[in-house]
Amino acid sequence: MTEKKVFQASPEAKGEAKKLRLFAMLAWIVAIAGQIFAILKLISDETLVWLVVAIVGILILAITGSTLWKKANKLDPASEAEPTRFFIQNQLGAIMGVLAFLPMVIMILNNKNISGKTKGIAGSIAAVAMVAAGITGADFNPPSVEKYTKEIQEQTAAAQSLSIDANNVYWSKAGNKYHAFDDCQYIKGKALSSGSIKDSWEQKGISELCKVCQKKAAKSSVLAPVKELIEN
Repeated sequence: MTEKKVFQASPEAKGEAKKLRLFAMLAWIVAIAGQIFAILKLISDETLVWLVVAIVGILILAITGSTLWKKANKLDPASEAEPTRFFIQNQLGAIMGVLAFLPMVIMILNNKNISGKTKGIAGSIAAVAMVAAGITGADFNPPSVEKYTKEIQEQTAAAQSLSIDANNVYWSKAGNKYHAFDDCQYIKGKALSSGSIKDSWEQKGISELCKVCQKKAAKSSVLAPVKELIEN
């Protein structure tokens, strides 16, 4: 029976995830600060254009934060065994996206010092931006330790079915696939890391075998019995 290879993020992956989460938090903080400024200074008929510009800027910051946060979660996922942490970690982007706009939407719609036209335009744009930030920030297929563990097992089994050594694959620093052969055209001449399929997951979040290597391995697997008959 194949030993179960449980996923565990490497120190390098954890470090990169921590850095990405820090940048995500900074983006969200700036977005919320922009919202506060917009509430205090820009909700008026005279500054409608600048309010719309601020809303767009806040949306960009909110989406940037969510994108970075999701990348961090892929490198260092939460476990489904901890439901509360799992939910918060994977849906924080949606929560922060909504928080970056909800107070502003409420303030615009309840402001008695602006015209109905301004209220309609600004309120609609802010509401749409809030929905966009929330949907963009939500993770509808969140990564988890359990999912990664299952996929590692499936990838290892698939590699073994092609006679690939699952404990000796290769990947490059900038690559997003692992390779069965170090002379593959996509990594030839590049600085390579090597290890098991599990290592490629933990260190780089790589979850897919190179198609060229897959075809080469499949061809070798088919020809192996013929070669053995010829040699014997």
